[in-house]
Amino acid sequence: MNYLPQVISVLLSVVLALLGMAFYTLMERKFLGYFALRKGPNKVGLMGLPQPFADAIKLFVKEQSKPQPSNIAPFMLAPTLSLILALLMWSIYPHSHQSLLIQFSALYFLCVSSMNVYSTFMAGWSSNSKYALLGALRGVAQTISYEVSMTFIFLSSLVLLISMEFLKMDMFTWLGLMILPMAVIWFITNLAETNRTPFDFAEGESELVSGFNVEYSSGMFALIFMAEYANILVMSLFTSILFMGQMFVFSDLFLILKLSFLAMVFVWVRATYPRMRYDHLMNLTWKSFLPISICVLMFLMLVSFNIM
Repeated sequence: MNYLPQVISVLLSVVLALLGMAFYTLMERKFLGYFALRKGPNKVGLMGLPQPFADAIKLFVKEQSKPQPSNIAPFMLAPTLSLILALLMWSIYPHSHQSLLIQFSALYFLCVSSMNVYSTFMAGWSSNSKYALLGALRGVAQTISYEVSMTFIFLSSLVLLISMEFLKMDMFTWLGLMILPMAVIWFITNLAETNRTPFDFAEGESELVSGFNVEYSSGMFALIFMAEYANILVMSLFTSILFMGQMFVFSDLFLILKLSFLAMVFVWVRATYPRMRYDHLMNLTWKSFLPISICVLMFLMLVSFNIM
């Protein structure tokens, strides 16, 4: 079999995802500047547009520090693994000219997204620093806790969609209106999964001296945040597929518009809300989101099976 079209499709998706991630960082800095009544990056080139490339050059040409007590191999592997996992999810991006078709892409999404916790823990543990280890433990506990409720919400949407392929999903049914309130819980869960404000406890500057990535610098530091922003974009993509439907003829264009809107909301939340307390964060998922998501899943299964 000729696998060249599939390889080209995946590589093209990865390259475009990296470009999108680079300019998303610029959009975030611009928006945060205007939210704070100041200018964002505007000195590099025309209106600051080449700023992401300037940041990349600056970070990757700096000297990479390697702490003497650290475990060098996992220390260097963790950021790379984090970025690879983030980019792997872009291989199932459902566009109209897709050449790589994964039959159970929904299960693929769950498997790959659940692996992110290992890169966070590996980064904190291999640094051999108490601050990094505490940040990694908090990040692991947070990610695992919200992964449970996220999975139940995801299964609820799959019950309605009756499909395991993102390319065949269409949420606009009369029954799908029942799960729209769950989209809010899903979005809040995504904030916690990607360690974004107000749930950025794995990177708590005031109490953890930057958290699990405190010992990283230059290129490795850049890879960690490239993975974070790539995850934000890919979670916005799958949110728009699961909860906002595909009801237009030019579906690719509207999918990109919905993705851009959701990515902007991530920035909007960061500019608006302060960081929560950690015990409130854990209570939110175990005492609120998890019971609600389980009840909704059971209800939708009963209703769907009766209809069938």
